[in-house]
Amino acid sequence: MNRDKLIAQVKNEYARLAADETQQHFYQTTSDITPEAYYENLLNAVIEEISTGTFDGFHSGAEVVEAVANNKAWLSE
Repeated sequence: MNRDKLIAQVKNEYARLAADETQQHFYQTTSDITPEAYYENLLNAVIEEISTGTFDGFHSGAEVVEAVANNKAWLSE
């Protein structure tokens, strides 16, 4: 998949997650970071990985977001 397209899809996925009202539990489990800041940091790390080709075999931004959610080892940071 085109990396720019993948980045755009990932941005949309993380924006949706950050805005999701069901993230109520986020405030109950963390005290130092807002959902927006958390997903922004995660997005930046994922974009770096996309740029280096880590996710070249993926077909959509949703696949990337799910893979990272299930295993942070995808991120080199």
